[in-house]
Amino acid sequence: MNDIPISQQQAAAKFAQAYQELSAQIGRVIVGQNDVVEQLCIAVAAQGHAILVGVPGLAKTLLVRSFAEAVDLDFNRIQFTPDLMPADITGAEVLHSNAATGERSFKFVAGPLFSNIVLADEINRTPPKTQAALLEAMQERQVTAGGNTMSLPKPFFVLATQNPIEQEGTYPLPEAALDRFLFFIRVDYPNADEEAEILRRTTGEANAVIEKVISSDELLALQELVKSIPIADSVLDYAVALTRNSRPGTDAPDFINTNVTWGAGPRAAQSLVMAAKAKSLLNGKSHVSIADIQAVAKPALRHRVALNFAAESEGLNSDNIIEQLIDFTTSHSTSFDG
Repeated sequence: MNDIPISQQQAAAKFAQAYQELSAQIGRVIVGQNDVVEQLCIAVAAQGHAILVGVPGLAKTLLVRSFAEAVDLDFNRIQFTPDLMPADITGAEVLHSNAATGERSFKFVAGPLFSNIVLADEINRTPPKTQAALLEAMQERQVTAGGNTMSLPKPFFVLATQNPIEQEGTYPLPEAALDRFLFFIRVDYPNADEEAEILRRTTGEANAVIEKVISSDELLALQELVKSIPIADSVLDYAVALTRNSRPGTDAPDFINTNVTWGAGPRAAQSLVMAAKAKSLLNGKSHVSIADIQAVAKPALRHRVALNFAAESEGLNSDNIIEQLIDFTTSHSTSFDG
């Protein structure tokens, strides 16, 4: 992984190898959750942020920490609480006294946001003011304090966690804020065999050690490769159609008009394309197919399609709608060639 790729094919093979090495290291600690690990790697490769949602005890925090240990990057964890203030995460100017001269001046002390990987643990437990400071940094990749604007390190991405069960004393992220996340990753319960393996690993004496397999420069190079992967107009049109079909209106399918309050915006289509490019590289391919778009549709769209009360009363969720959306978009046009 130290030489620069000469061709797209070599680049794709190198990217796939890096992903396999990274997954293997994470697998030393995390049992199962292969889809979650893949989606996390796709989000990072596509230079996007991700939010992991699941009930307590599913190792969401451990997964992010294990990922951080496998890449040679700075890592900070922020435990979000109701009393957390914006300056607690961005940093603030403090009065500094020079012991030799006695001169006093203000000096900026950087907060935990100044890191390559930021784990925003239980992001919905902090007030909107602090959430907004984080989301601004996510979007602009910079922090403004004391009239000065400071760029955050590269690469920079936020991996947030959220507990969907406890809502008392929480501040749910508004839809506009959720839209800043490239992926909304659902973390589900392990199966019986995986749960038994978790018990073997966590109740014994062995402690797995994760080795660093990707450096900062290598990750930046891989992120640039993602942007350079070509995508055919027909596949691009499919991503556009998938996004536009999610919006209620005259041209929308009946199941969208019946169940959806509002659909995905243009940022969703951008996320679909970037994530599909990263997905194709994970598989060692040097081009994007419609299958890649379909594979990333759920994590890219589920937080961007808002269901109405009628859909929720029927027990539907956004994943059900996205499945119908894929079927409808694929079957109602012959112009797509993946």
